[in-house]
Amino acid sequence: MYIIKTILELQNLLHQNASVGFVPTMGALHEGHISLIEKSRLENEITVCSIFINPTQFNNQSDFEKYPVTIDSDIEKLIEAKTDVLFLPSVNEMYPTGMENIPIYDIGYLDTVLDGKFRPGHFNGVSLIVHKLLNAVQPHKLYLGEKDFQQCLVIKRMILLQKLNVEVITCPTLRDDDGLAKSSRNTRLSAEARLKAPLIYNCLYAIKNNISTIPFEQIQQSCVQKLAQNGFETEYILLANADNLEIMTDFDDTKKMIVLIASFLEGIRLIDNLRMN
Repeated sequence: MYIIKTILELQNLLHQNASVGFVPTMGALHEGHISLIEKSRLENEITVCSIFINPTQFNNQSDFEKYPVTIDSDIEKLIEAKTDVLFLPSVNEMYPTGMENIPIYDIGYLDTVLDGKFRPGHFNGVSLIVHKLLNAVQPHKLYLGEKDFQQCLVIKRMILLQKLNVEVITCPTLRDDDGLAKSSRNTRLSAEARLKAPLIYNCLYAIKNNISTIPFEQIQQSCVQKLAQNGFETEYILLANADNLEIMTDFDDTKKMIVLIASFLEGIRLIDNLRMN
């Protein structure tokens, strides 16, 4: 596996007539990331993974400082997964003129709901760094995990607005045996909190099982209470149109639906989602 730290080196390496698949990450790799690598390897001649903890997408400085850094084990996992190239840039490489006066992306409605509402500026930072990385790698296919469902829609919008020539492949959320969505943030949970964390998925599954017979607001409140009793501070549990994230008040089987959740446990923000139909 090549480990490349500059855009110039990366582009010199990739300038050949070969299909390129790209998996952008912030490191602290887990099986979910590796599943994206594996899918890319099946569909492309070259697979590139990036590791870059992007400072412009953190609206909480403490969250940025506590984000897990496990570069040595990450490299081992990428080698084992037979990744072709690891792009490992510095902050100066990705932001050579600094992080002041960064461009603003017209994310529109997606920046007003869910994580867009509760994490102001987050999706602009995501759009900016993914745009920069796509310009650097110039892949044919981009692989994203559906755990970050809203982020997938934001990135697709950015790609459309910027007229980038890349196909977006979204892949299902990988879960532990108890249902917890695999996430780099899970490593920050204490043993006690890790036992409680699957309640998030349990709530989503309960909503899916009851949404056609019980009003959504009633199930929603029941889930918020159950989580609170177990030490969670829930930011939102919302039902939305899975195509555009328009918030819905109740079940409508004529539309694709998804329930999304964000909840804090031990101060660690956990997100998940589940399609309802």
